[in-house]
Amino acid sequence: MKVVGQLGQILGPRGLMPNPKVGTVTMDVVTAVKNAKAGQVQYRTDKAGIIHCTIGRASFDAEKLTTNLKALIEALNKAKPSGSKGVYLRKVSLSSTMGPGVRVEPASVV
Repeated sequence: MKVVGQLGQILGPRGLMPNPKVGTVTMDVVTAVKNAKAGQVQYRTDKAGIIHCTIGRASFDAEKLTTNLKALIEALNKAKPSGSKGVYLRKVSLSSTMGPGVRVEPASVV
């Protein structure tokens, strides 16, 4: 991390900065590469409970984006703590990087 920290100003805004919490900084490189190629879902949450995640690019067709969204929602439902009760995902909103959000019904995606 010491070496990569110097590149933070370049890699950070692009979203390429390695992070030990996400698993991109590890001594087991083989497993990390295998997980990345297999389509490991990476998301992060903020203090308000909002989940930030990339599900695709503008060049993807609608079918690929739908598949990625379904995989994300399935991963979030699997990560639901056993002690939590009630509705886990209340609202789902999709947006481009600088575009307005479009509300999606969570039950219609799965």
